[in-house]
Amino acid sequence: MFEGKSVLVTGGTGSFGRRFVRRVLAEHPGVRRLIVFSRDELKQHDMSREPGIAGHPAIRFFLGDVRDPARLMRAFDGVDIVIHAAALKQVPAAEYNPFEFIKTNILGAQNVIEACIDRGVARAVALSTDKAAAPANLYGATKLCSDKLFIAANNVVGARPLRFTVVRYGNVLGSRGSVVPLFLKLRSAGRLPITDPAMTRFSLTLDDAVDMVLHALAHGVGGEILVPKIPSYRILDLAEAIAPECSRDVIGIRPGEKIHEEMVVPADSGNTVDLGRYFAILPSRGGPASDELRQRIGGKPVPGDFHYTSGTNERFLTVGELRTLIRDHVQPEFD
Repeated sequence: MFEGKSVLVTGGTGSFGRRFVRRVLAEHPGVRRLIVFSRDELKQHDMSREPGIAGHPAIRFFLGDVRDPARLMRAFDGVDIVIHAAALKQVPAAEYNPFEFIKTNILGAQNVIEACIDRGVARAVALSTDKAAAPANLYGATKLCSDKLFIAANNVVGARPLRFTVVRYGNVLGSRGSVVPLFLKLRSAGRLPITDPAMTRFSLTLDDAVDMVLHALAHGVGGEILVPKIPSYRILDLAEAIAPECSRDVIGIRPGEKIHEEMVVPADSGNTVDLGRYFAILPSRGGPASDELRQRIGGKPVPGDFHYTSGTNERFLTVGELRTLIRDHVQPEFD
């Protein structure tokens, strides 16, 4: 898949980008170039010195912003595979700075799509979020729009071999801005803020996220939104796993936040198929292209009222399993 290929990751200095880059460099020595495209020169400098990345002959760092189409055109020259991970993500910041999120998450997505088409890219995978399913906040709305742009882009590639696929998942365990690092930080203070005692979340590690993107690159047919089958956890169980000795203060949910994550809503059930390890949300029926996609991707249709949500998931992580995940994927010295 990567042999002799040039790969570019937008937002490559983020949590996902760093893990993806290290995995590709370690597991696919045949990659010709691996380009980290991002706008923060300090993060690029720090990343360039990380073990497994420093001095690797395939690694490249390219300063730029997805808002700048000319810079994208320059960066995508000779690129075969694009992973689009660049986005503004903080929900409260989106409510206060809405057009900044629109410029990066929507207009930036379209800039990436056009650069892929014009520069002869062969495969593109865009990262999405559970918040794009029935969005309750502006961040989710911008990512839903981005998803629609990437899926619709398959209609205009013409005879090119280019395929666009979207992968959708929830909060990554231990990623920047997630609840696990917050609880670990506040543990010493003796009190943990709980937004709502009923809150649940899906559990996904960074390696799970990378595995999903690699699966999309290897098996994606273009036009689908892939959704992983993963366990859930209860916020109170997470608090118990990290700091059972701490008191808990119920502070209420933030504006635009949901009690339970959703990744497939009932409105999408008619277009969703079960692929075994993943679900795939396909474009709406109504043309030869969508019918052909259904035949190529295969899978089993889900029930008509299917709703994939963290609150009604089939499997929940125990307190012990959460502790093991934190030790293995977030903080090795966690006790």
